[in-house]
Amino acid sequence: MIAFRMLDQLSRNWGWIALRGVAAVIFGVLAFAWPGVTLVVLALFFGAYALIDGICALVAAYRGREGSTPVWPLVLIGLLGVAAGIATFLWPEMTALALLMFIAFWALLIGIAQIAAAIRLRKEIDNEWILGTSGALSVLFGVLMIASPGAGALAVAWIIGGYSVAFGLLLIVLSLRLKKVADRMAPKLSAPV
Repeated sequence: MIAFRMLDQLSRNWGWIALRGVAAVIFGVLAFAWPGVTLVVLALFFGAYALIDGICALVAAYRGREGSTPVWPLVLIGLLGVAAGIATFLWPEMTALALLMFIAFWALLIGIAQIAAAIRLRKEIDNEWILGTSGALSVLFGVLMIASPGAGALAVAWIIGGYSVAFGLLLIVLSLRLKKVADRMAPKLSAPV
């Protein structure tokens, strides 16, 4: 029952998930388009993306609060995103290593939350692997960033760009699947009891 409520909340908020995906793709394309920019400018791009992603997650949590399904994972993701965005704007001159670690742990935590959601929804939806794969991609990205923080700014820009585009595309695909679920569930939810 909890998984059904979670699926209902996710499917009703499929547009916010799509927006998160689009923001990630845009951020990734910008990282590819300007790989030679200073890490400070890249940090500001990341800050804008993290802030938008966090706000979208908080809006989804707010909209889903009426149900009995816990919204704390979305609130946690949202608060982490907003905090990452604000911290990046307040201290853009952070060292490359500190910024990379911040991004790495942010991706790691988001990935773990998405894998947990995919496991919880595995019996409720088809292709839950999309959510799990985006989470695994985030975890892998975070681990790689922690393991090799000394990579040059150009390599970091390409890694971040590739991660963001892949993550964003997976979120967009997930949102389209959730829209189908929402369309399928709408008649059931509005039918008289």
